[in-house]
Amino acid sequence: MSRIGKMPVSIPAKVKVAVNGSVLSAEGPKGKLQLTMPRHTSAEVKGDSVLVTRKGDIAEAKAMHGLARALINNLVKGVSEGFQKKLEIQGVGFKASIKSNHIDLVLGFSHPILYPIPAGIKVTVEENTKLTIEGADRQVVGRVAAEIRSYYPPEPYKGKGVRYAGEHVVRKEGKTVQ
Repeated sequence: MSRIGKMPVSIPAKVKVAVNGSVLSAEGPKGKLQLTMPRHTSAEVKGDSVLVTRKGDIAEAKAMHGLARALINNLVKGVSEGFQKKLEIQGVGFKASIKSNHIDLVLGFSHPILYPIPAGIKVTVEENTKLTIEGADRQVVGRVAAEIRSYYPPEPYKGKGVRYAGEHVVRKEGKTVQ
């Protein structure tokens, strides 16, 4: 069996989990999420935990066993605690602000970049250069952070750009005059 897949997912007291066929739904203080179980897997709620089982011993079923357990764990953690990613903007004149349901990014281009904030995601901007992205769905939070970072990833010569908080950027030495 999968070492990860056989571990039960504990359900906090404030979260309700229900299994309806191949759809698992969870509801908690941070929101409501649903998950369609991957192929060859099934889940059942026993007491205050969720157990994931697989159908068969083929390689794909073994791989999906651990994946299903990890997705359920992320679902339960998301509706109870939520997830967050922090971004930092570095560069002269680079800044971000929130305008209605868009993030207005000024990243040194001839035009500002307007990024629409998806439903279920909360974005806050501090000091015009620090963004915090919060939400219940881990995949959506990570996707939003990666898309914002992709507009201007940190460059190695001056270190300008959008980076994750705490991300180390390997700097290169510029050309020298002979």
